[in-house]
Amino acid sequence: MAGSKSDYLENKILDIILGATSYTPAANTYIALSTSAYSDAATGASCNEVSGGSYARVSATNNATTWPNASGGVKANGIVFTFPAASGSWGTVQSFYIVDANSSGNILYGADLTSARAITTGDTASFAVGAITITES
Repeated sequence: MAGSKSDYLENKILDIILGATSYTPAANTYIALSTSAYSDAATGASCNEVSGGSYARVSATNNATTWPNASGGVKANGIVFTFPAASGSWGTVQSFYIVDANSSGNILYGADLTSARAITTGDTASFAVGAITITES
């Protein structure tokens, strides 16, 4: 599933390149699941994120192990992202977001899942190595 930049990140990149403002990447990135379609205008607080049933964003160090070097304008995850087992229904997950904080925060990238998936008690959602791809064109 190919992802795209959020409006927040598009503005940050423009400010860095044209205006020479600084930007410090987050030390960790977090994967969030949403029950709505992806929106590049969403924020970490307004993305219809899953809640309850033992749900928590998955955290990973923001480095070249988690996000190996891009090739051909594409960057993919280098580790498996595994969420806690659902202790209740999470609803039907339609999209994911890469966020710079454990709660709320700024959305960096996101995309719709290839297929929406209902997460029920006992399910464990995960993204295999290479399943999340971000493309610059």
